[in-house]
Order: sequence, then C-alpha cells, then structure tokens
Amino acid sequence: MSIILIGELFMNTLDAIKERRSVKHYDPHHEMTTEEINTLLEYTLLSPTSFNIQNWRFVVVKDPAVKEELKAASFNQAQVSDASIVILVCGDLNAWAKEPQRYWKNAPEQVQAQIVPMIGGFYQNNPQLQRDEAMRSAGIAGQTIMLTAKAMGYDTCPMIGFDSTKVAQIINLPDDYVLGFMIVVGKALKPARDRAGQLDISEVVFFDHF
Repeated sequence: MSIILIGELFMNTLDAIKERRSVKHYDPHHEMTTEEINTLLEYTLLSPTSFNIQNWRFVVVKDPAVKEELKAASFNQAQVSDASIVILVCGDLNAWAKEPQRYWKNAPEQVQAQIVPMIGGFYQNNPQLQRDEAMRSAGIAGQTIMLTAKAMGYDTCPMIGFDSTKVAQIINLPDDYVLGFMIVVGKALKPARDRAGQLDISEVVFFDHF
C-alpha cells in the first residue's frame, strides 16, 4: 500500500483520494512557503506524459494583485483570491518538436535512436492530436497536484469557470500553448459539501466491451 511522505506528514494514497474534495472557502491569510510550493511541484513533475515529452506547463500565481485579476476573470469566485496559490495548468502544443532528444537524454543510446525519431512522426501535421495530448497531460498532472496537496494538508479546487481569453492575457499565454484549467490550493475555512451523488459502478465500468 502506497504512502505519501511530506516532511513529518504521512497520508495513505487511498486516503488522499477519498479525502480530496473541491473546497470553495479558504483562509485568505495563509501563505504557503516556497519549500512547500516547490515540493508540490516536484511531485507534480513526476506525472507521466506520452513519449516523456513533458508538455505540461504551470503558472503559479502568488501575487495578490494577479490573483485579483484572475478572480475578476473567474466571475468573482472568492476562492481564486483567498486561496494561497492559483495554478494555471497549461500545455505546450509543440513540445514534441522542441529538442525532443532532451526528453531521453538519460536513456541508452540505442533507446534514444529508436524513440526520439518516433516523436516527430507521431505528432507532426496532426494539430488535433497535439491538443488532445496536451489536455491529457494537463489532466493527469492536475490530479497529481490535488492528491499531493491533500497529502501535504492542503485543499484544492479544480476550476473551468473563467473567461479563458482574459486569463490567457493575464498570464501572457504563448500562442503555441493551450490553457487547460485552474487549480486553487490553500487552507480550507469550510469543508466541502457532502458528495452530491455518485453513479453506481455498474453504470460506468464495463469489462472487455460495452
């Protein structure tokens, strides 16, 4: 059974999954330390990506003024300004073409020779796949952020309720990047509401075929 260890805090991975909830109310006076933020991101960077292209990009917003801008672009949802940090989970659409050999620099030469040429052949001239891949990677990384934060004693809320054009302008999103979603991280003032309703496993899980 997996254990997540952060400093002196232990949390079973399965407990982190169960206890992770989308919290809306945060202590606006709490600040995460630089060490805590770095730890959160170091674990996040262990998230898998196809061909190891590491196409996720993260904008961590700590500045209260920038958080206020993001709040205004998020229909004035208080958690954006009250949470300790806001993380914009983005994707580099062209990561596959940007010196792809560096993604395999520690692999044996014969592995590099086999894998690296495959990357371009897989993604080139396929913008839909490039976007799909960026979104897949963003989703996986986002879940890593939320589970790691929970293990560290923090709460989170993934968000899509914002004006993506305005948010892109605020963070100076490059033209060849895509904005996935936003995650706020902080100390909860109020717990999340009870789970609204889970579908039965028989309705969503199928074996071998539908």
